[in-house]
Amino acid sequence: MEETNREAEATAVQRVAGMLQRSDQLDKVEQYRRREARKKASVEARLKAAIQSQLDGVRTGLTQLHNALVDVKDIQGSLADVSKDWRQSINTIESLKDVKDAVVQHSQLASAVENLKNIFSVPEIVEETKHLIEQAELLKAHRKLMDLEFSRDDLMYEQYRMDSKNTSDMSLIRIYFEDVQSLSDELAKQLWMVLQRSMGTVRRDPTMLVSVVRIIEREEKIDRRMTDRNKQTGFIPPGRPKQWKENMFKVRPRRHPHPTGRTRSGSDYRSEMMGHPDLRSECDVNHLEPLLPQDVVDELLSKYVQTFTSNITGWLRKALETDKKDWQKDTEPEADQDGYYQTTLPAIVFQMFEQNLQVAAQINEGFKEQVLKLCLKQMNTFLIRYKEEAIAYKEDHLRDRQLPQCYIQYMIAIINNCQTFKESINSLKRKYSQSSEPTASDANIEKTLNEVAKEGCQFLLDEVFLDLELHLNELLTRKWLLGSHAVDTICVTVEDYFNDFNKIKKPFNLEMSGEAHRRVVVEYIKAVMQKRITFRNAEERREGADRMMKEAEQFKFLFRKLTAGEDTDRLCDSIAAIAEVFKLTDPTLLYLEVSTLVSKYPDIREEHIVALLATIIETLSQSKPAYMGIMQPIFKDITVPSMTMTSMTSMATAKLLK
Repeated sequence: MEETNREAEATAVQRVAGMLQRSDQLDKVEQYRRREARKKASVEARLKAAIQSQLDGVRTGLTQLHNALVDVKDIQGSLADVSKDWRQSINTIESLKDVKDAVVQHSQLASAVENLKNIFSVPEIVEETKHLIEQAELLKAHRKLMDLEFSRDDLMYEQYRMDSKNTSDMSLIRIYFEDVQSLSDELAKQLWMVLQRSMGTVRRDPTMLVSVVRIIEREEKIDRRMTDRNKQTGFIPPGRPKQWKENMFKVRPRRHPHPTGRTRSGSDYRSEMMGHPDLRSECDVNHLEPLLPQDVVDELLSKYVQTFTSNITGWLRKALETDKKDWQKDTEPEADQDGYYQTTLPAIVFQMFEQNLQVAAQINEGFKEQVLKLCLKQMNTFLIRYKEEAIAYKEDHLRDRQLPQCYIQYMIAIINNCQTFKESINSLKRKYSQSSEPTASDANIEKTLNEVAKEGCQFLLDEVFLDLELHLNELLTRKWLLGSHAVDTICVTVEDYFNDFNKIKKPFNLEMSGEAHRRVVVEYIKAVMQKRITFRNAEERREGADRMMKEAEQFKFLFRKLTAGEDTDRLCDSIAAIAEVFKLTDPTLLYLEVSTLVSKYPDIREEHIVALLATIIETLSQSKPAYMGIMQPIFKDITVPSMTMTSMTSMATAKLLK
């Protein structure tokens, strides 16, 4: 301490010596003394505030540690009680074996009763399903097939649980439902037939192709569920897993049949005839002219491109119309293997592109590149239409927010489709393009997809804040000060919505969390600036500041959870910083607190400071220090140039901002 004092004295002497190097500076000694006194007071005030903040933090930490210790003791006592009860109940559990057997039997009977209707009507349902398959009503046929399979699987599972070694009863159930497997095989044949003719089907009836894809996705989900149950219980129904998705890729046509046939004929002509040993000595195929002149080839390719352009425009329009009809459904969209909502639109679109690119690849590399560029160009036009339809979908919903019932889920699927489109486009380019350089078309597609996704996220956030509007208007009002639960309701509502928003793919889900956080804080600070409440005294103002600090912590906790632990403190700290200004009891510290606020948030403007001061200035004036004794007037007879109060306030505020 003594050494510190000596260093301070030496520094002070050196500083004073630097100030008083000339004789004329002695006249300014008093001015220097006052300036240093002000600096000292400012530093002491900052130090006092910092120490007070640290003490508050230590006090809070000790309180939390004490509460944690109490909780640990309570948990320890509860664990001891549980352990005691468990030891006492061992004998009781052994005596409940008969009850357990009765429960198993009851479960089996309940399953039988639940499926009784299907059990008695199995022959009738089998005939109906056969008829639906023959009529190409594949979705309805698959629904009835699923009902039959669920009834059979539930009965067999209950029998397996009760007595897994009783093969006779299991065989009886299998024989009774033996037609179910043949129906499944028949339906599979129809699916493979549609897929083999997908080029014609997608032009004639794209809905049929969509139905096939949906049926296969449903069966994939059932396969995964049955495989998981097999790992847990050891039981798996007959015929599972069906693995229809793998079979789909095996039977799907690799190329368009007609150009492929022509290509194969040309190949046979060259290899089997021109390559025949008896003809080899007569001619050299390397010196033969092409079978078709180049101008004819160019004309044929030009016609193909024109036809393809016309066809793909129609295909994309029909695919989008089908997807739009799905948006109005009362059931949620299907999810991928990771649980993210999606529709079948990207799969249908890129299956079209894939098949046509395979055809183009059979001709030559240059034509393949040309078709790829054409696909990407049509994709850009299609995405602009997709964006317009998403906006129209939102506007229709705002006219009646009760419809469609699954608006949020399908808007999430639209956002996720944008990410799927990006991945599929990159996959096509890697597979069919030799150039890795980005093009103008790529940039336009990327821009449009980002716009669709971001606008979709904005639509979802607008939906959230429409529900929060009443509670946000309640902030910083007299009702809020007296104990409103507005912030609790806001936090619960946001968290509930984000349970659905978890089905959004990265990076859009993280962007949504950050934007929701920013909007909540902005709305809160707006409420502060609008002066919705007039504090009656300094005590009320201090209560409001404490409530603001508490609610800032609530927002921090909520958005840390929603953003998976990312740093969310800076936004919420702006509320706490304003609360510190509200807490002021000493008017002399106002300059310090406002300066701190401006340094932390440089984008704060003059009107913000004026609005903030207008909220607290009335009660702050009550805290002015009283001066003892009678003071002789000094400024009474001094006149200054006229200046309005408003301009004076603006100048003072501008100085604070600097």
